[in-house]
Amino acid sequence: MQTGTSIASPTFPIAWDPEELRQRTTGWRGWVSPAISMGVLLTALIQLRALDLGHLPAMLPVRPAFWLALVGAYLALPVSEWLIYRRLWSLPLSGFIPLLRKRISNEILLGYSGEVYFYAWMRRRRRLSATPFGVIKDVSVLSAQTGNLVTLAMLGLAWPALGTLQLGQHGRALLLSAMVVAAMSLPAMLLRRRLFTLARPELWRISALHLARIAASLLLSALAWHEALPAVALSWWVLLAALRQLLSRLPLMPNKDIVFAGLITYLIGARGDLANVVAITASLILLAHLVLGIALALADLLTPPAGHAR
Repeated sequence: MQTGTSIASPTFPIAWDPEELRQRTTGWRGWVSPAISMGVLLTALIQLRALDLGHLPAMLPVRPAFWLALVGAYLALPVSEWLIYRRLWSLPLSGFIPLLRKRISNEILLGYSGEVYFYAWMRRRRRLSATPFGVIKDVSVLSAQTGNLVTLAMLGLAWPALGTLQLGQHGRALLLSAMVVAAMSLPAMLLRRRLFTLARPELWRISALHLARIAASLLLSALAWHEALPAVALSWWVLLAALRQLLSRLPLMPNKDIVFAGLITYLIGARGDLANVVAITASLILLAHLVLGIALALADLLTPPAGHAR
């Protein structure tokens, strides 16, 4: 470990940045964060203007447990990543904000734009890590790999029920999507020795945190739905949350909300209140993305650029 530039534990190998990034960082790190913030701000304003919120207040659940579970599910990803980077880099509590921004950028702007922002943020803080590229890459790849493996496992468990549904072309898209997910996971598994920079024990710990985060997010989402509609057993909501997670990871599945509504009808029956609960939580999560995205983007644009690392 290089003294004075990183406080990462010496048991972790130093993940050197590619030469091109180290040479050009000073050129692009000054504009990448404002550019992403501006993109998030414009996208969020456009989506917020198009979002129909007139019916939402009258449909909101009033039970406090609903809101606690929903907030927990929303924050599960940035909290888990903060725990990972806290161990690797002694990331302070203030590092939670850029991780939250990372998630919002990925959700409403462009996939992996959040990783670009977080990399630029870390490069401006050499006292945390002089070479963050390799670690951020490892954490992102492991997150995708864990999500893919969980998706395939859930698909295998749910296949008997899915096979009884009259999904038509959606059924073929579901199978093709599963094949794509499996194919996406193969390169990382076959090239893991060249792809990853962290030691194997650390990779296992990171994967375990990703797995715990996925499980917590599923359970908290199910709990939020259950609190909004207590008449439906929590076990059914857990199953529905798992199926929603499954559908969200499949890349070639069209009209996922329609397929998910079909799953709800098949598993529990044709009840409009179930679809309403799912729609309400989805609207609230989107609204949180947009409001927080606007607030954090404005804060970033109005904050003077940080100077070079001390």
